[in-house]
Amino acid sequence: MQVRSFIRELPFIHPFTISKGTKTHQPTFIVELDFNGIKGYGEAPAINYYNITVEQMQADLAAKKMFVEKFALTTPDRYWHYLHHLLPKNGFLVCALDMAAWDIFGKIKRQPLCQLFGADPQKMPVTDYTIGIDSIEKMVAKMQEQPWPVYKIKLGTDHDIAIIEAIRKYTDTPLRIDANAAWSKEEALEKITAFASLNIEFIEQPLAKDDWEGMRWLFDRSTIPLIADESCVFENDVAKCENHFHGINIKLTKCTGITPALRMIIDARARRMKIMLGCMNESSIGSAALAHLAPMVDFLDMDGPLLLAEDLATGLTFNHGKVNIPTAPGLGIVVHLQ
Repeated sequence: MQVRSFIRELPFIHPFTISKGTKTHQPTFIVELDFNGIKGYGEAPAINYYNITVEQMQADLAAKKMFVEKFALTTPDRYWHYLHHLLPKNGFLVCALDMAAWDIFGKIKRQPLCQLFGADPQKMPVTDYTIGIDSIEKMVAKMQEQPWPVYKIKLGTDHDIAIIEAIRKYTDTPLRIDANAAWSKEEALEKITAFASLNIEFIEQPLAKDDWEGMRWLFDRSTIPLIADESCVFENDVAKCENHFHGINIKLTKCTGITPALRMIIDARARRMKIMLGCMNESSIGSAALAHLAPMVDFLDMDGPLLLAEDLATGLTFNHGKVNIPTAPGLGIVVHLQ
């Protein structure tokens, strides 16, 4: 097995603003595994508040390249377990390599990944389209620019209620709210009360990621479902979220890949929690991996390729919120890195 890597800076169509800041480009790290002539691809975008850069991923891969390549690939889950111990401080890199291994495995089996997972493409949830924090006028304009069946609205300002009330004057489309851990529990309850009649599907990560006491307080009082994002990173976080959130948001990059994501889906289902698959502004490489898992979950947020002005692969398509899963083996995409 041989590995190559690529760093890309993918520009956003519009500056992307959440409660943690604004960015105009998404740095992303791509790996290519070549297993006896069969190539697999994986992606891990760099996210500032998780403190892993593309340069760190590149350096860690270079330092462990010999060991990454020497593994005798049989199944992706065995490879993930090996990588998990080889790269204990860089789960983002583990994710990219795990994704590439699944791409190869699907090509060996001559099946798209969703078929290997036993996922029914007919049960595909629609993906939302994200509207970042901006002036109310610009947020409304972004929605009108991209008519969509469900929107995800980034909040975390001192005028959140005014934003949603203004948006409601232009559309009755269901809304999902993402506070990115910006609220206090009292502020969250005040806003949830104000949003109660405004067709809000759920609220994602209202409080700080480690405010478990506050989340239990809010969980007992909220009339709108609460979904964990920053509070649910790894597999063992699913149990912590039970009775604090109504559901979890699984992101492949933060949980370290497809392999643990599959286990998290099973665990959350056993706890009767709702499951969302979320993106971190991946190109169509990482988004294709999400698409193959999506029929197994309740909610989908994989609009990364729609927010980016440049993409790195073809084969994944969108039709007004509906995601068409590639039918070719593995991820089913054609990657363009040159």
